Amino acid sequence: MRSALNNPFSPGADTIPQVWAGRTEQLGDWRDVVRPRRLAGLPERGRTILGEPGLGKSALVRRIADEAKRAGDWVTPQLRIPSGADPLKLVADAVLKLADSAGLASSREHRIGEAIKRVRGVAVSGVSLTLRGNDGPDPYMALTDLLIEVGRAAIAKRHVMALIHIDEVQNITDDKALSQLLISLGDALSHEVEVPVPGGEFVSRSLPIAVYLTGLPDFEDMTGARKGATFARRFKTTTLTAIDEEDLAEALQEFVLDGWEVADDSGGVSRIRMEPDAASLVVDVCRGEPFLFQLAGEQAWYAGTGDTVTVDEVRRGWRTAQREAAAHVERILERLPSRERQFLNVMAELAPADRTLTRIAQELRLAKATDAGPTAQRLDTVRGIIGRGKPYTFRHRAVEAYVSSEWPNV
Repeated sequence: MRSALNNPFSPGADTIPQVWAGRTEQLGDWRDVVRPRRLAGLPERGRTILGEPGLGKSALVRRIADEAKRAGDWVTPQLRIPSGADPLKLVADAVLKLADSAGLASSREHRIGEAIKRVRGVAVSGVSLTLRGNDGPDPYMALTDLLIEVGRAAIAKRHVMALIHIDEVQNITDDKALSQLLISLGDALSHEVEVPVPGGEFVSRSLPIAVYLTGLPDFEDMTGARKGATFARRFKTTTLTAIDEEDLAEALQEFVLDGWEVADDSGGVSRIRMEPDAASLVVDVCRGEPFLFQLAGEQAWYAGTGDTVTVDEVRRGWRTAQREAAAHVERILERLPSRERQFLNVMAELAPADRTLTRIAQELRLAKATDAGPTAQRLDTVRGIIGRGKPYTFRHRAVEAYVSSEWPNV
């Protein structure tokens, strides 16, 4: 009954997992804050979702985008920025598609035609327009103008949003391109237009545009050091951490209680169940990592063919995934500067009750505890790997398990 064609788990495929776990706060932020406020013409910042690999940043915003599409909103495809690419060209092409969705391409208004023409030039040449000494506005200004026109069209359409999602933003290493892109998006978010209200009066309102940026924690350094307070005023940053075990268990409850519905060989419907202890083992081995949760579920599914996923199948499936799980965490650790890696190793060697900044600094042979403070702060606020409580704790539970135990061996 179980096969590759009906496996509902999907690790690392940049798709929206069928078995969804957690992230209710971020989903609720879109449903209850961002979309309602922007539709009502109220100002609301863009969103930056950062986190280490495997925490489901892209999948989260893809789900938000999918909800927006089903609500009738105009949504760009996921704009993944390759390393070294010109982000303005990619975003310009996506904004032109939004303009098509808004019906602007058929508009006879001169200013709209000119805006589309200029952005088509950006889609071809990107930042090089400015480098060539183009007589027209800079590329970011052309993008801003067309985004404003898209926003105006959304207002006229009523109850429609324009949603832009830019992924892998840490790959934008060109200062000029990054600055122009952020200014263009920020200017569109903060732009206000005059609209009529009953009684013949006019009021100012924000455009129904939302922007989501996703990427690695390094992006916060890029924006904080180079762009300063302006970026912070226009974008709200969230650093994702591990998913709570309760949320992971809840995601598997359908398997445990009713079974997961699949098509059978005779054209009917069957259900695949999961033993309660098997579900608990999936939750335990993945350590709150969305990627590892999907990986553990996928391999447990493949470990048998019957209508019940057993503890033994989860265990056997996880053994086939151990090398990939270890490599996943090793890639996270390899990205860290040596001082941050040493900090984590020392913290892992201490008993949980002894994980204080003073004790960690002593083990690192630093003159005083405050010398370890900046490293601890980055691991907490930027990377989301530890929590600076009393005592310190690991927020990234897969990293903790890897550096302090035999995990991923079970």
